[in-house]
Amino acid sequence: MTFNFQIPGPAHRTPIAVDPGSSMVFVGANGSGKTRLAVFIEESVGEGAHRISAHRALNLNPAVPKIRGAEALRKLRYGWDHENASIAHRNGNRWANSKPAVAMLNDFDSLLQALFADQSVTTLETHIKYRSGTLTKATSTKFETLAEIWQRLLPHRQLMVSGDDIQVAVLDAPGTYPASDMSDGERAIFYLIAQALVAANSSLLVIDEPELHVHPSIMSSLWDEIEAARKDCAFLFITHDLHFAAARAAQKYVIRSYAPTPSWVIETVPEDTGFSEEVTTLILGSRRPILFVEGTGTSLDLAIYRCCYSQWTVIPRGSCEQVLHAVVTMRANAQLTRVTCAGVVDADDYTAEEIQYLNGLGVFPLPVSEMENLILLPEVSRAIAQLEGFGGTELEQQLSNLKTAIFGTLQSQAAIDDVVVRYCRRRIDRTLRKIDLSGPKSIAGLVEEYGTQTANLDVTSLAADATRKIQEALANEDLSSLLTIYDNKGLLALAAQHLKQTRMATFEAWLTRMLRDEEKAPNLVIVLKAVLPTVQAS
Repeated sequence: MTFNFQIPGPAHRTPIAVDPGSSMVFVGANGSGKTRLAVFIEESVGEGAHRISAHRALNLNPAVPKIRGAEALRKLRYGWDHENASIAHRNGNRWANSKPAVAMLNDFDSLLQALFADQSVTTLETHIKYRSGTLTKATSTKFETLAEIWQRLLPHRQLMVSGDDIQVAVLDAPGTYPASDMSDGERAIFYLIAQALVAANSSLLVIDEPELHVHPSIMSSLWDEIEAARKDCAFLFITHDLHFAAARAAQKYVIRSYAPTPSWVIETVPEDTGFSEEVTTLILGSRRPILFVEGTGTSLDLAIYRCCYSQWTVIPRGSCEQVLHAVVTMRANAQLTRVTCAGVVDADDYTAEEIQYLNGLGVFPLPVSEMENLILLPEVSRAIAQLEGFGGTELEQQLSNLKTAIFGTLQSQAAIDDVVVRYCRRRIDRTLRKIDLSGPKSIAGLVEEYGTQTANLDVTSLAADATRKIQEALANEDLSSLLTIYDNKGLLALAAQHLKQTRMATFEAWLTRMLRDEEKAPNLVIVLKAVLPTVQAS
């Protein structure tokens, strides 16, 4: 049957329908009333809902007393194992002191008791059928199903379930260890699979914070497995994890706000926005303005952007054109205009007129050709060296050595030519991406239009201009000017060597940690903010 309920809002109630075999995701920021929404849905659906709270205890004790399955299930679902237990007892017993939004759910013992009881009943039935000669296929116990899913998710581990105990074997290693010694992640995976397997037929499973204690690398696989094992059930996830929400193939809603009346402002994640579903979910789930940036989102890039634009939600978009498209699309999309946006792109030798045009669109170029070059700007390198304890004459010597090393990479004409070729490729690519050939209706017209739109693309002049700028920067020892056109990710290795005397990977990891904890490197953050463009939202 379809699960129907209505979520109250300030102006109207939002009708929700969840069918068995389907899933739904509600995503919201902290303070948006997610847990209270989970409680509201549980109470609205009644007997058919089984809620797994975000406040859940994960103490796994295989030595729990073994009891009858019916008692274990009543204790699990209502918090009371008496034969008269019903949904009327759920708030006062399963949710201690009738506080379902804040009570700690401590039902792992009942969960294990239900699993052990199912195992006893199922294996006894199989034994009887075998002895009578009527057995055609043994029925899997819920423990067996759980163990199979668990091992597919954690292939280096194997659950060893006996009649009264659970051990864990490490594959390709001798011995086992008690299930009670599982890691938080292992216990969380066990618990979530078990909860779904013992839920009543055709239930609505309401899972608050499904990502809790589970590594992101297996999150999607975990819930794919669980949903496949319980096709008769409907799944409703309530989360603040935007990436989890975006990754699920489900109907999605964003919780905008909450008032204790109770009342929620709920919005459907729209389609046909010009963005992927993942990016749309990230945008709608954010309470902060969106900053689209060039690049793929490396740890160092994101650390710099997030500490220097801390009031923004940073979303990497790849190329400059993709950033431009994202900003223009979002500003033009009425469904998403509740959140403002802007963009940051690499310098790429834009003219003053081009920069003015980009700024008018809400896109702001960096002062250097690529993000890594920010670290090499003299004022930024100085702040990093000071953070490492350099000072006085020693500091000046380290900065001078770094500058000399950078210039040393361009001592030959061949090295300069390599930079110029890459620069020309970018400019050619930028020009070609702007070409619109939708107008011509004939081959001759197409050729003419293409020639017209590429007529100003003089590669020889581009190359000469880039060569001149590089040579002037070298002659004047103008590092800042050189970094506006010089793209060479290997330069970061020179910064690592001269500023911290370490390898590039170690340097990047250290710098990322410093930036994530602004209190450790306040001067560095101040300097970075000073050299980065001032970004204005729409």
